[in-house]
Amino acid sequence: MRAKIHSFLQKLGYHFTDEALISEAFRHSSYVNEQAHSGLRDNERLEFLGDAVLNLVVGHLLMQRYPEMKEGDLSRTRANLVNESQLAEIARTIDLGSHILLGKGELLSNGCEKNSILADTFEAVVAAVFLDGGFEVAVRIVEIHLGPLIDEIQNLSSSQDFKSQLQELVQVNRQQMPEYAVIAENGPDHDKTFCVRLTVLDLITEGRGKSKKQAEQDAAKNALDILRNDRSQEKS
Repeated sequence: MRAKIHSFLQKLGYHFTDEALISEAFRHSSYVNEQAHSGLRDNERLEFLGDAVLNLVVGHLLMQRYPEMKEGDLSRTRANLVNESQLAEIARTIDLGSHILLGKGELLSNGCEKNSILADTFEAVVAAVFLDGGFEVAVRIVEIHLGPLIDEIQNLSSSQDFKSQLQELVQVNRQQMPEYAVIAENGPDHDKTFCVRLTVLDLITEGRGKSKKQAEQDAAKNALDILRNDRSQEKS
């Protein structure tokens, strides 16, 4: 395989026996649609399978590491780990975007940087690993890339899970769900600090942290502090 692909596979942590699988995982439907008579298949079937594999593997890892965690907490935690923005960030760390084959329209709109395309392609890559190497290999690869995020949960007790507390407060009041957006990244790749802006209940706060999740937690904590202070003032 080309040196560029070899570099990607090193970052991924797996080298394929059947290289056709990883080639298929890179093919976005917009690209295949422009190759009408090529007989190529896009990555949507792999994406479908990869979504299932990721949910199974992450659920398996969570149950292993947190045997006391209840079903509802397991489901919520898995959903927070296996979501579009999170998977897109993982895709960026392994430079997946530069390998995705896109149609002309998606190329012009910088599709290789879209969260949806990056996340879907990462799911397809996970499926390709699963088909080529089996479940245990898929577990190893998912653990390499999501393991640090799963480890963060251990350091985040329920009393410190400000995002969940804020979400519950919003749900009780039947308001629009909190929206988080990264507005700045500072420092080298190995030691970045993230700044996140949170919009909720006509309130805007910012948070900082060494990971996006930490920055989101900080922003949620700041919002909760303001909301609780407002409530205490209303009661006094």
